[in-house]
Amino acid sequence: MTNEIPQYNADELKKLLQAGDVQVIDVRTPEEYAEGHIPNVPLRPMQEVADWMSELDPQKSYVFVCRSGNRSQRVAEFLRANGFEHVANYSGGMLVWDGEIE
Repeated sequence: MTNEIPQYNADELKKLLQAGDVQVIDVRTPEEYAEGHIPNVPLRPMQEVADWMSELDPQKSYVFVCRSGNRSQRVAEFLRANGFEHVANYSGGMLVWDGEIE
């Protein structure tokens, strides 16, 4: 297992969402999420990761999203360090998302 966290761009994330191959999780604040988020992507705030990580299956694949890609990268790194092998980051975050939002 490499320690480098995979990075996805908007087109790659759209394909993953369509295929349903991964669970995408938004790690922004509730206020940011309310301003607009990717449809069917749940909110799990970064500051509460220690609380919600037990709800995740370490065998499944996850991609994390935030405003710019920094917080989601840190969440992916934290989970990798805690036994989650299949984690990735949406680089650029919602700032560069050009897909549907709700």
